[in-house]
Amino acid sequence: MAGGGGGGSAGAAPKQDDTQPHPVKEQLPNVSYCITSPPPWPEAILLGFQHYLVMLGTTVIIPTVLVPQMGGGNDEKARVIQTFLFVAGLNTLLQTLFGTRLPAVIGGSYTFVVPTISIILNDRYNDIIDPHKRFLRTMRGTQGALIVASVVQIIIGFSGLWRLVTRFLSPLSAAPLVALAGFGLYQLGFPGVAKCIEIGLPQLIVLVIVSQYVPHAIHLKKNIFDRFAVIFSVAIVWLYAFILTVGGAYRHAAPKTQQHCRTDRSGLVAASPWIRIPYPFQWGAPTFEAGEAFAMMVASFVALVESTGTFIAVSRYASATQVPPSILSRGVGWQGIGILLDGIFGTANGSTASVENAGLLALTRVGSRRVVQISAGFMIFFSILGKFGAVFASIPGSIIAALYCLFFAYVGAAGLGLLQFSNLNSFRTKFILGFSVFLGLSIPQYFKEYTSVAGYGPVHTGARWFNDIVNVIFSSEALVAGFVAYFLDNTMQLHESSTRKDRGYHFWDKFRTFKKDPRSEEFYSLPFKLNRFFTPD
Repeated sequence: MAGGGGGGSAGAAPKQDDTQPHPVKEQLPNVSYCITSPPPWPEAILLGFQHYLVMLGTTVIIPTVLVPQMGGGNDEKARVIQTFLFVAGLNTLLQTLFGTRLPAVIGGSYTFVVPTISIILNDRYNDIIDPHKRFLRTMRGTQGALIVASVVQIIIGFSGLWRLVTRFLSPLSAAPLVALAGFGLYQLGFPGVAKCIEIGLPQLIVLVIVSQYVPHAIHLKKNIFDRFAVIFSVAIVWLYAFILTVGGAYRHAAPKTQQHCRTDRSGLVAASPWIRIPYPFQWGAPTFEAGEAFAMMVASFVALVESTGTFIAVSRYASATQVPPSILSRGVGWQGIGILLDGIFGTANGSTASVENAGLLALTRVGSRRVVQISAGFMIFFSILGKFGAVFASIPGSIIAALYCLFFAYVGAAGLGLLQFSNLNSFRTKFILGFSVFLGLSIPQYFKEYTSVAGYGPVHTGARWFNDIVNVIFSSEALVAGFVAYFLDNTMQLHESSTRKDRGYHFWDKFRTFKKDPRSEEFYSLPFKLNRFFTPD
């Protein structure tokens, strides 16, 4: 009765396409350049520089937090950042050439910060009065722990053990892992923006406008604004921050405000040498202590799990097929070699696949391997030319945090996108998905809140290394969510005929071995015909 006065078209049956759900896509559509199709060289170089800018955030933030606690000043901080950048370039090249071969940037990991701080607080270093000597001794202890920890990923990866584990990964169990590899880093997003809201918030707004609105308002033949949104937005807001600084806006501000807002407070430019090549054991011979090594080994395992989620997100945004388990295992092995290089060169931190750079692939819609290899070239180049690299490294942290808000969200969305393969109308699916994501957020939040109030984690025994192990494991959102989902998905109601289809396991059957799908050869085969000697499966 209520709709009786409408026109004749109101009662027309909808088109069949309008009533059908969106089809499942093994490869993400609408990606401009996939792994093997690089953009033109000028565009590739600019995109590589953009990846370099994005990875600088973690590269600068972690040493800025750790080096002063180790006893180092601006000079030591600048040298550690240079070393970190140099090794990240090497690790990214190794991963794109011989690891997963995905366009994944390998950079610093916050997972290793907890065991590193535990090493810093060790009594055997705090008794040293001279700050420089304490820095050197602490750095050598960190190097030794990283060298031992690298063995975990090297063995698990190259032995094929991780291949056996990931063969039982379904889209349902992978979704919480990948989603929380991105969403789980929420504390690094807007809280970092708010540390200097007058710079961070404009950066976030400008980034969204330039990348999402301007391309649809200004129609150009080439995708310029969305593809280079980071360069445009950072340049605009960085100039704005510089004007505020030289204009005296922070002259009488509190020290913390000056540290987060000013463009000249990092001390990196003055402390960095013009030319310096990082070299192995530059801080001296590494020292080894069992407790420190155990905690770092667990951090290495946690980073392994987190980077697996990031690799899956990278494969989606590079429009590749699902990564075969053997390729994931190979990538983990090379990531272990990356951590070994971290220990040899002395970066004070381990490596993992960069979540923020995975998000940048989504923003630019460019998943080219060549672009990421060019970015590795920028890392090595600017690590050697210290003054020039320090200029870019002095970008205010609130600008970097604003970028994180977008990039971490993209990686989390990649995890949610895997649910297209699962039956979301199944109560089994709803339980596993909801329970794993909830615990993945709730358990780490408990551990972090407890630690911030008490100064130590919920597990507080006389063995510091054991406390660190428990705290590192349960402070990782991706690990907790991924483990809960993986365990439940591989143990619940497996005898029921509908379970295999509900969890989406059958969609990934063709990718469980390297040779089963011909597209694996295109995306993941080794260069220089090395596949003849190193068969993936």
